[in-house]
Amino acid sequence: MYKKVIVIVLLVFLSSMAFCDSPDDMWNLFLKYPDSAERAELLIKIGALGKADRNIIDNINNYLVELNSLVSSGESVDYSMVSACITAIMELNDSSSYPVLFAAMCAGYPEVIASEAYGALDFIDGDLFRFLSGVITNNPPMEKFTAFKASINSIRLNVSERGQLAELALEQALAANEESADLTAMRYAAVLALTSFRWTRANALAIDHYYRIREDNLHGRVSKSRYIEAIACLGAVGNTDAALALGLQLGLINARAERTGAFDAEITLAVIQALGSIGANAVFDHLLHVNSISYPRYIRTAAREAIDRLKW
Repeated sequence: MYKKVIVIVLLVFLSSMAFCDSPDDMWNLFLKYPDSAERAELLIKIGALGKADRNIIDNINNYLVELNSLVSSGESVDYSMVSACITAIMELNDSSSYPVLFAAMCAGYPEVIASEAYGALDFIDGDLFRFLSGVITNNPPMEKFTAFKASINSIRLNVSERGQLAELALEQALAANEESADLTAMRYAAVLALTSFRWTRANALAIDHYYRIREDNLHGRVSKSRYIEAIACLGAVGNTDAALALGLQLGLINARAERTGAFDAEITLAVIQALGSIGANAVFDHLLHVNSISYPRYIRTAAREAIDRLKW
């Protein structure tokens, strides 16, 4: 008897679909029909048929808002419906869906759903750069970091746009009144991105970050690897001001090594290589002095190579 009822309901549903002559009719049917699998299929069809239909776009966006809210509050939802909703939003291809897709990335879904939301965000036409810039500037730390990661991994944004967003992320992290795990992670990730892009516009921010990391490393608050990353960033994006900061550090390293024989080889090498990358001749004396100190041969060789790269 139960199977017979299910068959009858399914036949009624399929018959109803045949007479749906508009996305709005299909939406009304979607709201009433109980079977999740059929509703998911119908939702995707609504998305395909509802392009540029403001009412349908708003309805599907709002439906995902409801699902996001449930998941954020710890409630369980049918993930197949969430996935179907994201697919429908991709079909609609309207930039008004940016906020709701981003909210899905932050709501606490399984990674596969969050990845689908990110894929849709990166796919949909619109000013994605402006949207992510606004989130990095205005939203709470976790959302700032999520937006930054989305920008760095985007296939839509060009290198210039990603460089600008990495610069903005570093600026926001450095300007924060209070540290947080998300802001700290975003700062380190932004430094790596700026180094990769060789984004010279971030020179002043990179110097600020370098001084903070140097102090934190001195007091054991960060690892040496973070300090070396900060040095490498100056080498990639720095100008003469950055070279002077690193030159001063090399002068201190040289003086200590000459006086006591103690030095950190990794940091010393990182500073020398960064100075060579910048190429500012103001640090010539510090580099030249390296060869008169009992450093290992590879450090003295690195100093000579850095001297060869100085611009006169």
